[in-house]
Amino acid sequence: MSSVEEFRAEIRDWLEAHLGGEFARLRGRGGPGREHEAFAERLLWERHLAAHGWTCVGWPKEYGGRGASIEEQIAFHEEYALADAPARVNHIGEQLLGPTLIAHGTEEQKARFLPPIRAVEELWCQGYSEPGAGSDLAAVRTRATRDGDAWVVDGQKIWTSLAHESQWCFVVARTEPGSKRHAGLSYLLVPMDQPGVEVRPIVQLTGTSEFNEVFFDGARTDTANVVGEPGDGWRIAMATLGFERGVSTLGQQVGFRRELEGLIDLARRNGALADPLVRDRLVLAWTGLQAMRANALRGTEPSMAKLYWSHWHRDLGELAMDICGAASTVLAAQPYELDEWQRLFLFSRADTIYAGSSEIQRNIIAERVLGLPKEPRP
Repeated sequence: MSSVEEFRAEIRDWLEAHLGGEFARLRGRGGPGREHEAFAERLLWERHLAAHGWTCVGWPKEYGGRGASIEEQIAFHEEYALADAPARVNHIGEQLLGPTLIAHGTEEQKARFLPPIRAVEELWCQGYSEPGAGSDLAAVRTRATRDGDAWVVDGQKIWTSLAHESQWCFVVARTEPGSKRHAGLSYLLVPMDQPGVEVRPIVQLTGTSEFNEVFFDGARTDTANVVGEPGDGWRIAMATLGFERGVSTLGQQVGFRRELEGLIDLARRNGALADPLVRDRLVLAWTGLQAMRANALRGTEPSMAKLYWSHWHRDLGELAMDICGAASTVLAAQPYELDEWQRLFLFSRADTIYAGSSEIQRNIIAERVLGLPKEPRP
């Protein structure tokens, strides 16, 4: 047995042994559009993972991780998803900020922030998008001004996932007055629990509120809490986005496969499978999922991968509505209780927008991968 197979067997056996008792009811809970489900219990579960060394498996050992290889990380995320374990609450800290600090943070920042992330004692959110700077991140207007040994932050962020549950936010802010676009931005680590930070949940089509508006009005953070140099925030922010589209997407695809298999079963039960057009679309969805996995394993350019999976998943939601037929227009229960297929259809509309809209991904592919002329800018 290879080391990867041994690693896979170890996490599979551990999950089988521990996803029982008080944690048994958490199977399948949480995830996009369902982050409100058993959040406190899922937090306890993740701290249980940490206590047994199963958080941050890809981090180097000197920072509390297991130093797992890419192949072992893939095995972990796949086995976690196959076990139907609950959606993680610490993804942003573990998969985005942690690797960013390991690559670009000071030793003092690593010592202060990495241990609480690994132990799931501090949760993080991402302060990128703004009302006038969604996918166009370089247009941010949130500003930070130096005041002695602190940065003072003023501005607004939007679509901030789990900000209402987080203790910290990494914020891209303009720190050089008069600067434009990519220049003059800094990457700040800002505490959420302080005067000058207001979080307002946004009610989504699903009726849930994992996204938020965040208002900074004189919020403060130490000058030591800049990752990289002041003015170098664009480079650090792009590094974080690269980590966002890492190996954890292989686990995401296990969830996609489970949804597709459930949809095939539904089509078989309600007779929709007799329609040759439905069968065609299901076959296309299945082959698309195989292509998605192959591309992820070979390390496809992140923008191409994001563009591909988001449209595949959105199309799956539309297919689910067609298979459900007229029943898809009726609520599961009052006042606004959705079934799993309605939730899939509604929330997957956002897949092509968050983490970089499809339009922006196409521009990146055209300009940076294919070398086409850049789009004219005012």
